[in-house]
Amino acid sequence: MPYLRQWLAEGKFREDLYARINLWTYDLPGLVDRAEDIEPNLEFELERFAREQGEQVRFNAEAKHAYLKFVTSPSAKWTGNFRELSASVTRMATLAEAGRIALADVEEETARLKTAWASEAESALQPLLGEQLEQLDLFDRLQLENVIKVCRQSSSLLDAGRRLFGVSRQEKAKANDADRLRKYLGRFGLEWRVVKDFGRIEG
Repeated sequence: MPYLRQWLAEGKFREDLYARINLWTYDLPGLVDRAEDIEPNLEFELERFAREQGEQVRFNAEAKHAYLKFVTSPSAKWTGNFRELSASVTRMATLAEAGRIALADVEEETARLKTAWASEAESALQPLLGEQLEQLDLFDRLQLENVIKVCRQSSSLLDAGRRLFGVSRQEKAKANDADRLRKYLGRFGLEWRVVKDFGRIEG
């Protein structure tokens, strides 16, 4: 129910119905915040591939090291979470020769992931900004993208502000982290609740 709070504020959804179905709310960390889960799932995905395709495939040591180094690095976005990891391993296993995923297979796959994530970075702003996105400089797009990422990983507007202004706030007699972040988002016509709800899973 990622958009129900927005619809509620706009009068498009009944408050009594929302109260009835909104029993629990969960903020689930994505794969990008659970890098320690990636390596165990590589073996799980290869075992599943073997069951479904009847073919045993393994990583070469060099290839596995290179893949893990990339997929646990800050460059890894994992916007599709475990489904995307599963698809990535399946592609490499399918293309592997003689049942071995080699370094060349990993390099081809990581290049594909980089390209996909680069295009998704811009499209992630599209639902929030619409046509306004085309009027922003690349500098503003990249900065806003990362601010939104921090917002979605934070528990509140104040928490996000503290993380974003952790250094400069020390120079101020009175911290105003939440207000600074609210004003920054306001420059793009955005509100905290809308930004946060785009990254929330509710049930």
